[in-house]
Amino acid sequence: MNDPRLHTFHIPVMGLAFTIDTPVRVAQYGIDSVISIMDDELAERMNAFYSKKFNFPYRETTKKVLDYRAKRITAYLNLVENIVQQKFKAFKEELAASSSVRDYFYSLLPDGNSVKKKLQELTEGGITLPESIAEYLDKILYPGAIDVNIMTKVDKENFNKGEALPVEFNDAHAALRGFAQSKLDSSLVLSAGMNPRLYSYIENFEDFFPDTDGRMKKKIVLKVSDFRSAQIQGRFLAQKGLWVSEFRIESGLNCGGHAFASDGYLLGPILEEFREKKSQLETSAYEMVCTVLERKGKIVPTVQPELKITVQGGVGTAAEHQFLMDHYQVDSVGWGSPFLLVEEATALDTETRDLLSNAGEEDLYLSGISPLGVPFHTVRNTTNQKLRDSRIAKNRPGSSCPKKYLALHTFNGEKQICTASRKYQEAQLKTLDREVLSAEVYRAEKDRITEKSCLCVGLANAAYLENDLPVKGEAQGVVICPGPNIAYFNKRATLQEMVGHIYGKENLLATENRPHMFIKELRLYLEAYENEVKEAGEHPSVQADKKVKRFKDNLSEGITYYEKLFSAMDIPEGDKTAIQKSLADARVKMKETEEILLSGIQL
Repeated sequence: MNDPRLHTFHIPVMGLAFTIDTPVRVAQYGIDSVISIMDDELAERMNAFYSKKFNFPYRETTKKVLDYRAKRITAYLNLVENIVQQKFKAFKEELAASSSVRDYFYSLLPDGNSVKKKLQELTEGGITLPESIAEYLDKILYPGAIDVNIMTKVDKENFNKGEALPVEFNDAHAALRGFAQSKLDSSLVLSAGMNPRLYSYIENFEDFFPDTDGRMKKKIVLKVSDFRSAQIQGRFLAQKGLWVSEFRIESGLNCGGHAFASDGYLLGPILEEFREKKSQLETSAYEMVCTVLERKGKIVPTVQPELKITVQGGVGTAAEHQFLMDHYQVDSVGWGSPFLLVEEATALDTETRDLLSNAGEEDLYLSGISPLGVPFHTVRNTTNQKLRDSRIAKNRPGSSCPKKYLALHTFNGEKQICTASRKYQEAQLKTLDREVLSAEVYRAEKDRITEKSCLCVGLANAAYLENDLPVKGEAQGVVICPGPNIAYFNKRATLQEMVGHIYGKENLLATENRPHMFIKELRLYLEAYENEVKEAGEHPSVQADKKVKRFKDNLSEGITYYEKLFSAMDIPEGDKTAIQKSLADARVKMKETEEILLSGIQL
């Protein structure tokens, strides 16, 4: 097991391509990161690219091969593991032999790190003993984890010659199998909610079950938005003898990519509940897992497996990072969007990286471009947006839809169509033209239909463009999905600089007026609350009234929690005053929303 841990942060999955090769770039430094394994074509092409770059043999897996999707994913993950081990071995040799390499390595580690202290002791007084250093490093140093992510709901059914294939050939199922059959010793991060059929499929792979010491070769990580979700999903898996090794708590709105907003539940109170009830999760899950494993005749762990609680979404300062570690006792903090500015860590083309470095708060917005129908964080003036708008202006909206990963919609009796596809949008616009609508309503409906973008291609193109690989098919440009936090970083950074920022050795923030991560999330939820109220006013129902009330109550309780939390915190008086004012303003905003927009709704 990777102990002692080198770092207290991890790099979460970003898009399809942005972290597709992040382990190759940073794992030798002990930094954990997550690869998306939803796009098997991207995995195949990156396999070819990196096999050539690092002189590994490459054998193409074409779509003619049975189970090609899983096999492509397995092959790429095995290659990444081989490259990481190769780079890690070389890095250890450099550490043992070179003081300058050790100095660079020290600069990446947090103060007080035990490995850093021991290395400094071994080289104290300028006496370098490479053999002693190498022996120590072999015992204590591990590369960062090569974790993988699957969006559970992106599980499209697949066909062969018009006949539906068995469920295990569905997209998410095949991706899971690709990971399970790889040689990785790492974690599967499941996001976007529970898919019972997919969760049940995990039972088919022995690597997910514990040994006597409570260790699994492949671990399960659930990305969750609240404690209740963790309980439900954890219990479902425990009933199959499967242990959840980590609950990864993500802000509902102050994050990148798709935004899965809760009903006003704020991150602080959510973390508080996990801190208070973690042992409850552990004990109940362990008892159930042991009972099920014994019934199945499998190995029953005599040692309770480890359960980690981690958090991500909007963190932007060393103080926030350390507060999350200390106050909520989380095991790691995810830093995502800021790493889009680090060429050493993420895959991104030059134009888009420059766009992000210059983006301000006004440029970042929660859009409707995702075919999934879920709000999606993005930035204005991407190459994808420009190409999409150009096609709309030429009366040719929509995408050719070459990959169909998000073809999850049924339309006019036809299954597997994507709402970003040209076929779907042209049909919808023809229907719209037959309706009698005002010019304003017509324009709004047309914009809603044509706003959808091809994420399958747009989220993958960055890796091709950065590595000068040909981009096939119709031009889609690059879709980028940073969280709102990127607005407060205004320049590219080296890996050393960004890690230094995380650990408080440097300050990369572009402004001193950046709101605290909890306050930023609160403001985003206030906007969401206003939208909920408007929706309830336009489409009144008992259910809508209940949802608005639930949203209001949760927000109010969250603000009360923050008032108590920050009043007790030992932070500069100026910061405390600013936060208290923001909380007071939030209550005023809630009241104004109720007074102006809640006509006819009884709270």
